[in-house]
Amino acid sequence: MYRTHTCGELRLANVGQTVTLAGWVQRTRKMGGMTFVDVRDRYGITQIVFEDKPTSSSSEKGGNLFEQANRLGREYVVQVTGCVSERSNKNQNLPTGDIEIIATQLNVLNESVTPPFTIEDQSDGGDDLRMKYRYLDLRRTPVRRNLELRHKMTMEVRRYLDSLGFLEIETPMLIGSTPEGARDFVVPSRMNPGQFYALPQSPQTLKQLLMVSGMDRYFQIVKCFRDEDLRADRQPEFTQIDCEMSFVTQEDILQTFEGMAKHLFRQLRGIELEGAFPRMTWADAMKYYGSDKPDTRFDMRFVELKDVFQKAPGFSVFDEATYIGGICAKGQAVYTRKQLDQLTDFVKRPQIGAKGLVYARVQEDGTVKSSVDKFYGPEVLGELKERMQAEPGDLILILSGDDAMRTRKQLCELRLEMGARMGLRDKNKFALLWVIDFPMFEWSEEEGRLMATHHPFTHPKDEDIPLLDTDPAAVRADAYDMVCNGVEVGGGSIRIHDPELQDKMFRILGFTEERAQEQFGFLMNAFKYGAPPHGGLAYGLDRWVSLFAGLDSIRDCIAFPKNNSGRDVMLDAPARLEQKQLDELYLDIKKLPE
Repeated sequence: MYRTHTCGELRLANVGQTVTLAGWVQRTRKMGGMTFVDVRDRYGITQIVFEDKPTSSSSEKGGNLFEQANRLGREYVVQVTGCVSERSNKNQNLPTGDIEIIATQLNVLNESVTPPFTIEDQSDGGDDLRMKYRYLDLRRTPVRRNLELRHKMTMEVRRYLDSLGFLEIETPMLIGSTPEGARDFVVPSRMNPGQFYALPQSPQTLKQLLMVSGMDRYFQIVKCFRDEDLRADRQPEFTQIDCEMSFVTQEDILQTFEGMAKHLFRQLRGIELEGAFPRMTWADAMKYYGSDKPDTRFDMRFVELKDVFQKAPGFSVFDEATYIGGICAKGQAVYTRKQLDQLTDFVKRPQIGAKGLVYARVQEDGTVKSSVDKFYGPEVLGELKERMQAEPGDLILILSGDDAMRTRKQLCELRLEMGARMGLRDKNKFALLWVIDFPMFEWSEEEGRLMATHHPFTHPKDEDIPLLDTDPAAVRADAYDMVCNGVEVGGGSIRIHDPELQDKMFRILGFTEERAQEQFGFLMNAFKYGAPPHGGLAYGLDRWVSLFAGLDSIRDCIAFPKNNSGRDVMLDAPARLEQKQLDELYLDIKKLPE
């Protein structure tokens, strides 16, 4: 054994014991006739003391123990034997801070060159540098803790689902391509020249086949792949907690996975979430928050104001607007003109796209002073105050536009910005809800046709099925998302199990019978053999872990993530193939544009 204990477990109860530790040198401190070395492993840090005196481990080659210790560099891998002693200057910031090891033997297991950044909680390495040397970054305590949290979460997921009779079943990574939705990553087949596998965006059709097979409760913690542009909460490969159930209604699924969320909060954060999660229709989420994943840690709901300002035409921006909406920032009438100009610049950023911002302050005497005073008198501004339920000291912020949905999304960005400025987006506060009744379809300008909002296998609400023949754009889906703090942490739907209804869905989506058979014939044929009513949900494991860890990005809860360009800078991937490999795959590479 290289060690008798880890670097995080020794306490005062171990004083007097002879122990052996192994780990990495965190830092050394030389103080006269003594050298202090902090040795680290993934369990913690222990202080080792080397005294300037002869020991039994001295040798002509290595010099005495004290001299050996003084030659140690950062990140050397060492094995140390010594006696546990109580520290005279205790370190209350370390679990092992009451003890130290008086070294009697030192063995350097491996030397290290100077690392490119400090292996400390607060490192001096930037994101790109730490990504390139990710194996060093993983030695840092904050990153290690994120992976430990991820491990604990997957264990709790398995315990919870196993207790409810779910089976963990693996599905293949090499499947057929389904161009609907995000872009696939494709894999050429050497044994089938000119043909390609795809890496799964989701095990969707496979888990539906498992329901046809009678595996009525399935789950899988599974890697999924999407070739899409990246954001803080997206990676080209990510991990889902993928689940499916047979003989269930939407209510059954919401209850089951609401229970999972409560279990995870209880076991991993010590938080009891009382009562049922609120439910909000997609239409209300867009109307009041401008987002299908509203952050409900704070209020500041949208109020529609077009009818208020119509009573006194004259301000052309509002007169010509299709939509006018406002939010009330409580107690923020103290905002200076400079701060308001900053907010105006914020909403006019290209990624938000608003043309301007109107504001109104409610004075201490109850009167309203606004940036459009010359267009509206006290009567209209007074009605504005009433409609917004604003009180003295409040600040009203208003956006308008010729597209209601686009303007609501701009107002959503403004609301989130104000919530952050007002300290209302506390990472240790959690607000969960279900968003339900999503639209079944959305219009794609690029494709010039209706596209499935969720996927082609989502069941429409029973009462809306007649609209499939007359007004498909108005059909709502039996689809649902779980939202936590403005992040979609999971989503799913009841699936279509009737072959005739699935045929109709494909026709609405513009599939020819031949194309539907080519891409999904295996599923349609399976339905002919008795498909049970079924539905499911997939949680984003990376997003759950990042929320629990208080992270702004999912990258730091993934062992080896990609950067914002989808590259693994540590492995330098993706990379070009050698010509021999291309020839084996019957592939030619087109010349890249200059």
